[in-house]
Amino acid sequence: MLYWVMKHILLGPLMKLFCRPAVTGVEHVPATGGAILVSNHLAVADSFYMPLMMPRRVTFLAKREYFTGRGIKGKFKKYFFSGVGQVPIDRSSGAAAQAALDTGVRLLREGKLLGIYPEGTRSPDGRLYKGKTGVARMALEAGVQVIPIAMFGTDKVNPIGSKMWRPHKVRIVVGEPLDFSRYEGLAGDRFVERSITDEIMYALMELSGQEYVDIYAAKAKDDLAAAGKHIAGWKVSEPARVPDTKAG
Repeated sequence: MLYWVMKHILLGPLMKLFCRPAVTGVEHVPATGGAILVSNHLAVADSFYMPLMMPRRVTFLAKREYFTGRGIKGKFKKYFFSGVGQVPIDRSSGAAAQAALDTGVRLLREGKLLGIYPEGTRSPDGRLYKGKTGVARMALEAGVQVIPIAMFGTDKVNPIGSKMWRPHKVRIVVGEPLDFSRYEGLAGDRFVERSITDEIMYALMELSGQEYVDIYAAKAKDDLAAAGKHIAGWKVSEPARVPDTKAG
């Protein structure tokens, strides 16, 4: 109920007025059944504008810290994230990571749309970083299609380190679904999962036009921090490569 109210009455109309979001390719989102929506990740605003412009409810796996805060602020955050359909997960250990994958597969088998950022965290400099293979594992185990989505302009609305949002045009492009049913039964094969993930990242690279960097975004952030540099405006000097166009 809160999800519908926030999207159509309280928050959604204000967000549309503020940034005039536009979406193309929305016909690629299935009307029913489970599917994974994979997106590049430029800003926190991605998690607001992407589901706002989708025809169906989108569920994200949110970090547990959003639900465990104390005081009035903590209770409000827990109420808000629970009400809009976010599912808390623990990302602190290997066992927790497996539990998160299991939760994602369960939601997909229940017919839900699951939103995932395969980079694992926001891009530190606007480039596209190496994808984590959890998205491939979930797609194979749940037997669902993966739909690539490119976000544009959210990094201007909500720049890294900013507390206030700024008006700026947001554009969303939904690509054609990626079908990995030819790899049915191969969940757990690291080579297959890496190949699938590379294919997903290639699709995102083509949609977004971003430069691809073959390291994880989290490592890029650590490298910048170790060098004593502010994340915004700096680029990592690691060599880039183009991910494989087809799995296998």
